[in-house]
Amino acid sequence: MSLALFSLEGRTALVTGSARGLGYAIARGLGQAGARLILNGTNAERTAAAAEALTAEGLTATALAFDVADDAAVLAAFERLDAEGLAVDILVNNAGIQFRKPMLDLDPADWRRVVDTNLTSAFLIGREAAKRMIARGTGGKIVNIGSLMSEVARPTVAPYTAAKGGIKLLTRSMAAEWAEHGIQSNAIGPGYMATDMNEALMNDPKFDSFVKGRTPTRRWGLPDELVGAAVFLASPASNYVNGQIIYVDGGMLAVL
Repeated sequence: MSLALFSLEGRTALVTGSARGLGYAIARGLGQAGARLILNGTNAERTAAAAEALTAEGLTATALAFDVADDAAVLAAFERLDAEGLAVDILVNNAGIQFRKPMLDLDPADWRRVVDTNLTSAFLIGREAAKRMIARGTGGKIVNIGSLMSEVARPTVAPYTAAKGGIKLLTRSMAAEWAEHGIQSNAIGPGYMATDMNEALMNDPKFDSFVKGRTPTRRWGLPDELVGAAVFLASPASNYVNGQIIYVDGGMLAVL
């Protein structure tokens, strides 16, 4: 088997929420596999700095700051890419937020904010990307970032759990409607990863002990450990893989 199957040379990848954390690691990995990168975040300065850092490593990266949950902003971003002649071949819907509160105390505005950022954004951006992939007739790759919470639940994270469960079936809906156009839509479900978003949990001895005790590998995952799955799903190696979710969780979902 040729490693060319995993090459992303000549392709352009838009990774949302990629100014830091999991999105940055995934974008960097796609760039190292040959893709031209478009980084996204809501903070323009941070997103530009992330693009500059990757460019300094010899990768090709540009910044595109916009709110992924704002349908007008999403459309404007794609129209800007159209005007600049940039065609998105690979879309990674990674942008997400967390908000912890018991459901009985949860404000509906916080529910909507989490669901819009984690789930609705993937629909909005996926739709714009797919329209253009279909019009070009060249197909493409969509990789949605799910979670362990695409399968199971924990207290205090109901909107996140609902959104990530939705990501699993949104991915399958994308496959059902777009596979005939040569678009492969799949997802990655990270386990507990050592990121800024989880820093408070990592520093909580009780929760840290829970993660290490519940995960067969006895440790938190590292952002770079998502890169292999992301490159696979973004490359020709996965051309007959569609509507699936790959869990990168250290084996947590495999055991009781």
